[in-house]
Amino acid sequence: MNNFFKSLKKVFTFTDDKHHLFRYDNASSDSSSSSDSNNDSNLNSNEPNSTDSTTKKINSSISENQKYLEKAYNTKLSTDIVIRNFNVLVQNVRYKAFLIFIDGMVDSNLINDFVLSPLMLRNKANSYDGKQKKLVSEDIINNVKIKNYENKKISKSNLTTFVYNNLLPQNSVKKVLEFSDVFSAVNMGDCVLFIDTIEEAYDIDVKGFKQRSIEAPTNEVVVRGSQESFVENLRTNTSILRRLINNENLVLESIKVGKITKTNVSIGYINGITNKKLVAEVKYRINNLDIDYLISSGQLEQLIQDNPNSIYPQMIATERPDKVVNYLFDGRVCILVNGSPYALVLPGVFVDFLSSPADFNLKYQFANLGKIIRLFSLLLSVLLPGMYIAVTNYHHELLPTELLFTIAASRESVPFPIVVEILLMEISFELIREAGVRVPTPLGPTIGIVGAIVLGDAAVSASLVSPILIIIVAITGICSFAIPDFSLNFTFRICRFLYIILGYLAGFLGIAAGIFVQMVLMCNLKTFGADYLDPIPINKRSISTYFVLPIWKRERKSDFVRPQKKYSEGKISMKWRYK
Repeated sequence: MNNFFKSLKKVFTFTDDKHHLFRYDNASSDSSSSSDSNNDSNLNSNEPNSTDSTTKKINSSISENQKYLEKAYNTKLSTDIVIRNFNVLVQNVRYKAFLIFIDGMVDSNLINDFVLSPLMLRNKANSYDGKQKKLVSEDIINNVKIKNYENKKISKSNLTTFVYNNLLPQNSVKKVLEFSDVFSAVNMGDCVLFIDTIEEAYDIDVKGFKQRSIEAPTNEVVVRGSQESFVENLRTNTSILRRLINNENLVLESIKVGKITKTNVSIGYINGITNKKLVAEVKYRINNLDIDYLISSGQLEQLIQDNPNSIYPQMIATERPDKVVNYLFDGRVCILVNGSPYALVLPGVFVDFLSSPADFNLKYQFANLGKIIRLFSLLLSVLLPGMYIAVTNYHHELLPTELLFTIAASRESVPFPIVVEILLMEISFELIREAGVRVPTPLGPTIGIVGAIVLGDAAVSASLVSPILIIIVAITGICSFAIPDFSLNFTFRICRFLYIILGYLAGFLGIAAGIFVQMVLMCNLKTFGADYLDPIPINKRSISTYFVLPIWKRERKSDFVRPQKKYSEGKISMKWRYK
């Protein structure tokens, strides 16, 4: 018996293995706590020592600069970091120099043709035949400047200007003085040139990494509208906005977010239209983020929204440039994050998430019909399962007698209560929806057919659910797909389960209480100073309404963003109709 307990103790008792190479224990954590802050500071500065990269200046000694960069980038381990050593020819005088760049992020042809060739090969710009004006240095003797033609070394200022103006035939060249700028340039796909005796470097734009081309939107498809979508490259996205707006008042400010990644974030607005306080608030929130990294706009959305715990979306996330442009002209602010194909538009109010980009391109009668259908689909997707439970459990008198007998006959062989039955089907539908997103594309239709038809028919045949409940769940799922915004769809999917429980507990009284609480929460919600339910359904001559007005009556911009320019068109926009 003792042997049995000893064997159990040996199996289920943890014994520390002393042969591993590292340990996670309290002693080591206490001893290393003092060095954690130093390690974090070194990681944030991207430097090999504790010196802050923001204060580390470029040295005049090229060997010191190269050693520093080799240590910072771990060139002995990182094989994609390339340091190219060569000699620069300046008026028949050679200077040591080197280029640093990341292989795979630069265009090799640009470096060969427009950087190395002008600097290394002899040409009219860098040679001296006695006819050009020779660069000279100046010696100061007894406070008197004396020109020294015998000195072959050119003065630092003359050499810097000569290289910048004559030897770098690139459209984008910047002078940098600190290593922090060098790291940012190299990490973004540029190459940086260092020349001996010069205490500054040259940031040369030679980006050539592969990127996705502009394609049609995949998640916000419309029949009549632009077929362009944002991509992961920030400069491509800003160029699309520049081309569509075509006005010099468009401002695109750049901010770096993340102590490690230093992700480029662009804040866009139209000067003279957007409220300056709104722009200042957006920049204040982004500038006061203490995070290590930022990868996508979805992370930024959660970091700067007013109510992080609210399930309602407070910023519009879209991949359509035409939708962003319409909101910019309305006085909103957009945010673009490098590496993310989605733009954020703020503030976002409730009616914005029920709008489609096609609403502005269709006649107002067609657009309003679509909005009515969407609103009706929204109510059905949220309330239909809960109302079905409430009617069948508490309010039988609302149903015709024949329909009531049909429901009772269909549930006669079902062994579960109606709330268990509907929760089972709703969870199954959510599983099918989630599986359809995760499976490979060729298998997606197969999963939908198997889940919707085979499993549903099998559940009815096995008397696990009633046939009418399959119809209720199918209608609810179809209506949920009519909601244009993905985040709002998630919000009301959560609310649907809450209304199912409320309908089971108290019938229509519970559903009414849930609607009251939900409306109170939505009325109390604010996003960047704007009320979440601010635009009333019908506001004459204003674009901030739920129902679309005729295009000749959309005179006023959205009042809740307090734009500097209140009117977007004249009182009589179609002057051709009047003499």
